[in-house]
Amino acid sequence: MARGVEFLGSEVAIMCGAMSWVSERNLVAAISNAGGFGVIACGAMTPELLDREIAATGNLTDKPFGVNLITMHPQLFELIDVCARHGVTHIVLAGGLPPKGSLEAIKATGAKVIAFAPALSLAKKLIKSGVDALVIEGMEAGGHIGPVSTSVLAQEMLPEIADQVPVFVAGGIGRGEAIAGYLDMGAAGVQLGTRFVCATESIAHPNFKKAFLRASARDAVATVQVDPRLPVIPVRALKNAGSDLFTAKQREVAATLDMLSTDKAAMLEAQLQIEHYWAGALRRAVVDGDVEHGSLMAGQSVGMVTKEEPVAEIIESLMAQAAQALEKRAA
Repeated sequence: MARGVEFLGSEVAIMCGAMSWVSERNLVAAISNAGGFGVIACGAMTPELLDREIAATGNLTDKPFGVNLITMHPQLFELIDVCARHGVTHIVLAGGLPPKGSLEAIKATGAKVIAFAPALSLAKKLIKSGVDALVIEGMEAGGHIGPVSTSVLAQEMLPEIADQVPVFVAGGIGRGEAIAGYLDMGAAGVQLGTRFVCATESIAHPNFKKAFLRASARDAVATVQVDPRLPVIPVRALKNAGSDLFTAKQREVAATLDMLSTDKAAMLEAQLQIEHYWAGALRRAVVDGDVEHGSLMAGQSVGMVTKEEPVAEIIESLMAQAAQALEKRAA
C-alpha cells in the first residue's frame, strides 16, 4: 500500500467510493480521520452547495480528502474552481471521458486527477491524457456499473498499467483478504463504498441501513435496458418496487422520444431525465427512508455488511484481515 498511501496522503490506501447523499461531510471526515481517504460525492450539487460541503468537511477533519465530480455536470468547470478555492488535493472524475480542457483546469489548481477506467483501452487513453491515478471498478459494485467483473478487470489491467500510475481496485470488496489479493497483483490501494454505508457516522436513514443489514449478495441486482435508443448505464441496487418504477420510467422516456425527433439534443435530454430519476430515487431512500419506492444502490458485498459500527473499526478490521492474509502467504 505504500504507493497508494504516498499518493493519497492518508495512513492507509482505502478510498471511500463517492455515494450520493451518503458520502457527505460526516462520513467523509470520519473516514479520513480514521486513516482512510474520504471522497465527497458532488453528484448534481450546484457550485454553491459544493462550496459549503467542502468547507463543512474541512471543519471536521484536518486530514486529506477528495471530491468526486461527474464529467457530464453542466457546471463542471465552476465546480473545479470551487475545489481550487478550497485547496482540494484530489479530484475524482466519474461518468465518462473528461471533457476537453477539464484535466488541464484541474492540473492548473495543483490537484491530482483520479479517473475511472472500465476497460484497458480507456485506461491507456486516460494515462496518455495525463491523469495521475485510475480506479478500475467491476460490475459487482453498487450504483452505475460496467459489464466486466472486478477480478477479470484486475487480471487484465494491473499487469499492463500498474507500473505507470497508481491503480485502485473497486467493486465487490468486503473483506481484507480481497484487499491483500489485489495489492499482491499490483494495485496501489482499493476503493470501497457499500462497506461504509452502515457506519455509525453515516447519515443514511435507519431504514436504509436496515435494508443493507438484511440483504444478501444476490439481492443486489443490475437494472435492465428497455430501449436501445436509451444507452442507460446499468445500476446495481437492492431489488424493490423502485426497481420496477425505473423500468417504467425508461418506457415513459422512450415513449417521449417516439413523439420527438431522435436528434442528439433529444437523446441527451432523455438521458438526463434518467439521471435525475436516480438522483431523486436515491434521496428518497437514503434521506427519507423510503426503502420500498426509493433506490437502494448497493454492491454485491452487501452480504458482508452485518452490523452498524464506527468507521475506525471497519478500517481496522479490513487492515487486520489483509495483514493476516499476507502473513500467511509469506509463511
